Amino acid sequence: MLYNPIIGDSVPEVSRRDWDVSYSLGNSWKKADKVKRKNSSLFKVDVVIYPELSLKNLIITQIYQVLFNLSPAVEVSLWKGMKLTAQIVVPIYNDGYPYLYDKVHPGFIGISQKLRLPYNIWGTFTIGHFSSERYGLDFQAVHHCIWDERFSLTGRIGYTGAGYWNGFTMHYGTKKRFTWSLGAEFYWPRYYNIETSMKVEQYLLGEKGVRVDMIRHFRYVSIGFYAMKAKGVKANGGFRFQIALPPYKYKRHGYVPRITPSYNMGLAYNAGNEQYYYKGYRAMPDDNIMHNNSFNPYFIKSELLNF
Repeated sequence: MLYNPIIGDSVPEVSRRDWDVSYSLGNSWKKADKVKRKNSSLFKVDVVIYPELSLKNLIITQIYQVLFNLSPAVEVSLWKGMKLTAQIVVPIYNDGYPYLYDKVHPGFIGISQKLRLPYNIWGTFTIGHFSSERYGLDFQAVHHCIWDERFSLTGRIGYTGAGYWNGFTMHYGTKKRFTWSLGAEFYWPRYYNIETSMKVEQYLLGEKGVRVDMIRHFRYVSIGFYAMKAKGVKANGGFRFQIALPPYKYKRHGYVPRITPSYNMGLAYNAGNEQYYYKGYRAMPDDNIMHNNSFNPYFIKSELLNF
C-alpha cells in the first residue's frame, strides 16, 4: 500500500482515494528488505483457542444434535513463511454424535509453508492431519492477474487418506485419493467488498462438480452463499459465515506464549442435508474465507478510515 495524498485547492483530508493498493511489491521493497527487522515473529508461540460448534438435524424426535468443542492449538513459526500447528480437541458437550467425539484427541497437526512466487502467485504447501479425518499433502496457489488485480485464478490439489483418532491412537487407511479444484474469482471492492468465485472441483468420493460462492466481507464478519452441482448427484447449497472473536487487538510480551481466542469462528449451513457427497477438508484451522481475505489490499483500504 502507498499513501499518495491528492491535494487540491481546499484543505487536504485523508480519504480512501489517497491510497494506492496492489499485490505488487514495487521497487520500494528492495530498499525496505535491507532494513534490519524488528519484532520478528520467528520462534514466538501462540496458543489459539478454537471454539467448534457442529449441528445435525437428521431425526424427527430431536430438533438438533449438538457437538461443542474447545480446541487449543499451539502455533509457532521456525523460519520465514513456515508455521507448525499442533491442536488438541477438548469435548465440552456431545448430544447425538458418535462416542469417539467424547474423547480428548488431537485435531490439526501439520507444517505449512507459504511461498511468494513471481507474477503475483502465492502458494501454500501443507503436510499433516487435516479436518474431515484426512491426512496427507495439500498444495494451493492463487494468481492475482497483473492487468487487473481484482481478478484472480485459484488452484488446489490434495493427496490424502482416511485417518481418525480414538483418543490418542490414530487409525488410518493406506488408500489415498486425489482431490483438486480450479477456479476464478472476482473481488468487487467498491462500497460492498463482495467476492464471487466459480470452481470446478473433484471431491473425496471422486465426484466432479461445479461450485459457485458469493461472499460479502465486513470488518468483523464474512457471510455468503454457495451452490454446488456434480454429475449424477443432487444439487446442494447453503450459506456460510465467519465471525471475528473479541478482543480484536492483542499484545505480545517478548517470547512469552500469547494466549488468544480464535481470530474467527464460522459455520456452514447445508441446506440440502447432503451427508455423503461434496466433501472436502481444511488443511489448517485458520483455513477459512475470512482469514484468506484478511491480507487483501482492497479490503484493507476500505477499512482504513473506519478505525
